[in-house]
Amino acid sequence: MKKYNVAIVGVGAVGIEMLRCLKQRNFSLNQLRLLARSDRIIQVDGVDYKVEAVSPEKFDNIEIALFAGTEGEKGASVLFAPEAVKRGAVVIDNGADFRLEEGVPLIIPEINRNRIKDHRGIIANPNCTTIQMLVALNRIFKQFGLKQIVLSSYQAVSGAGKKAAVSLWEQAERVVEKNKGVYFDLIDKKVKPNPDIFPSQIVFNVIPKIGGLNEYGYTTEEWKTVRETHKIFEDSSIKITSTCVRVPVITSHSESVYFQVKDTVGLEDIKSAIKDSEGVAYSEDAVLPIDAEGKDEVFVSRVREDPFNKNCFWLWCVSDNLRKGAALNTVQIAEELVSSGLLG
Repeated sequence: MKKYNVAIVGVGAVGIEMLRCLKQRNFSLNQLRLLARSDRIIQVDGVDYKVEAVSPEKFDNIEIALFAGTEGEKGASVLFAPEAVKRGAVVIDNGADFRLEEGVPLIIPEINRNRIKDHRGIIANPNCTTIQMLVALNRIFKQFGLKQIVLSSYQAVSGAGKKAAVSLWEQAERVVEKNKGVYFDLIDKKVKPNPDIFPSQIVFNVIPKIGGLNEYGYTTEEWKTVRETHKIFEDSSIKITSTCVRVPVITSHSESVYFQVKDTVGLEDIKSAIKDSEGVAYSEDAVLPIDAEGKDEVFVSRVREDPFNKNCFWLWCVSDNLRKGAALNTVQIAEELVSSGLLG
């Protein structure tokens, strides 16, 4: 079996999870190169890894380059993805820079793995919020069609990076320390937020705004769910509206999804479609974000019909945002590249 030279660009929370996924899934590795802003040694699960400062020549002889998701004009994807492609690598990017570009496939393998072949050197990984929603809805969309989706997401702080998870932990420690021995109704629950991470305190709080404001007063996170869904499902007629909220959970996003199908179907039809969906674990009991941590699946529960609107239903889903929402989906795309013979 041929082995491949792979680079991971970025060694934050997502990059480290990419490394774990490659190892756990026994990806056919020849050489693995970890790249970041500076040379260093990191330890992951008790093993030391050498990290090299990223530069164009570090992509020589690399066949697959996994970018962990830094964004913007000074981000690694914009600066180095074209260089990696120029040197013969296929780039799989977890950031937002290329997702909506013409000619860049936006891939969730369970849904549209057939589009991987259309790449011109770069393949994009969707936003974590979009991924778990569409994995949950995929079979429903293909069997019954979708008219409308109303999404409310409750997103873990790790979606904003490792520093955000640390910030939640440190804020919680400060609140607990400040209020030791104080009766609950007298607790001073406010602490000074870290302005570099969140605009307000996140511990014992929720923040109903993720990203900057965009069209129609939506945030960038909310608007991603609209445009990415239209691109992945190849159906811009679906009416989508969403509210994305940051909650004091370290790992795993939760989503409440209300949807209307085109066909006349019953609740059992919807449940049957979900149970048959690739990448989904269905439960009659309510699934919690802690249930999904470290797991590959999108967990779906609380499937029910709207008694007042025909062909309208609800579902609740949770998924590890660092894993299926980022690292695992990226590695699955790499596996598809290998299995389909697209790397030669």
